[in-house]
Amino acid sequence: MKFLFDLLPVIVFFAGYSSGLAFPEYGLNKPIEFATALAIVVSIGQIAWLKLRGKKVEMMQWIGLALILILGGATLFFHSSTFIFWKPTALYIALAASLVVSRYGLKKPPMELLLGKELHLPGPVWDKLMWGWVAFFLLMAGLNLFVAFNFSESFWVKFKLFGVLGLTFIFAIAQGLWLNRHMPKTPADSQES
Repeated sequence: MKFLFDLLPVIVFFAGYSSGLAFPEYGLNKPIEFATALAIVVSIGQIAWLKLRGKKVEMMQWIGLALILILGGATLFFHSSTFIFWKPTALYIALAASLVVSRYGLKKPPMELLLGKELHLPGPVWDKLMWGWVAFFLLMAGLNLFVAFNFSESFWVKFKLFGVLGLTFIFAIAQGLWLNRHMPKTPADSQES
């Protein structure tokens, strides 16, 4: 459920863009501006919803909100999609940086802090897992810019939802297969061999 909640602004952005609607009387001259305005409203609504329910707002949610307000706001003010094109890249760089900063600031791999109760892995594997995600986020940051500035706006909007989800899913499956090799063997595993 959290996954869908976090993905909601992207889904609403896609739906708003796909609707083809524009509202020039409100300064929303193109579908991308309408979609951006919707994503801003939904992002603010998500934070408000969490605060009203007494839930903790995670740091990355605050960063996502700041990015959509700044880059989405610039898109609406300047009537240029260039700014919103940079939003996913900025978010991916922030995710990669937060992993690296937490690794060296907390003196423990952040993935171990998140998953250490469920997974029991050797120390170096946690670091490799973290660096894998850092590389993935940086690759996605670059790929976003490549798609944004080398393909149509419509293609970028579709890539933002479907391409990113697909690549993340493929990376997560590959990571799971890789992690499986490093899982400690249980007595049941030894008997099967």
